[in-house]
Amino acid sequence: MMSEIEFLNWARGPGFQIAVIIFIAGVIIRFGEILLLGRKANLAEAKGSEMSGGLRTIVSRSIPDKSTFQRSTFTVVAGYIFHIGLFVTIFLFAPHILMFKDIIGFGWPSLPTPVVDAMAVVTIIALLAVLIHRMRDTVLKFLTTKEDYLVWMLTVLPLITGYMAFHRIGLTAPTLLSIHILSVELLLIIFPFTKLMHAFTFALSRWYNGAISGYRGVQS
Repeated sequence: MMSEIEFLNWARGPGFQIAVIIFIAGVIIRFGEILLLGRKANLAEAKGSEMSGGLRTIVSRSIPDKSTFQRSTFTVVAGYIFHIGLFVTIFLFAPHILMFKDIIGFGWPSLPTPVVDAMAVVTIIALLAVLIHRMRDTVLKFLTTKEDYLVWMLTVLPLITGYMAFHRIGLTAPTLLSIHILSVELLLIIFPFTKLMHAFTFALSRWYNGAISGYRGVQS
């Protein structure tokens, strides 16, 4: 049986390497599937620019229109909060930046730790609120699949375990850190094979739709 330190070393070493390999391979496979679908040649005369239409749609679809905001205010606001919160906690927390620097060879400025800590709490609350709202809304509950619940759980778990590890809640520091790292590794492993892949494909799909409309000379 491994000691706490041995378990931590495994999670930080071989465990992390396995998760990263599966993550990268999965992302490559998913992009390969998309690109292999191909695209039929458009024989119609171009009436506009594909590039400008695609770029315009990436921006416009990232900002909710007035009617959508009025109709789904909670979903829009909560969605922005937890997406921004995830970005801050993952990419702007000093220890995480040091990890990225070890992997890719460079880092970037971090936000003050209390700010990131607060954002982690806000993000957890936002994700919980989204789940409760989805379970209480008849239509959303009907549309929610088991995969959606799994994705939600594996998204919020690193935030909770990270908060517990930082504040050393409940268990020893090495054990808490090991659990946090393992929760991140689980997220990396399932990421390419679930709806989480939209983090990479959303820009591509929006550009594609906008490019088609731009070629036809119409707004997407």
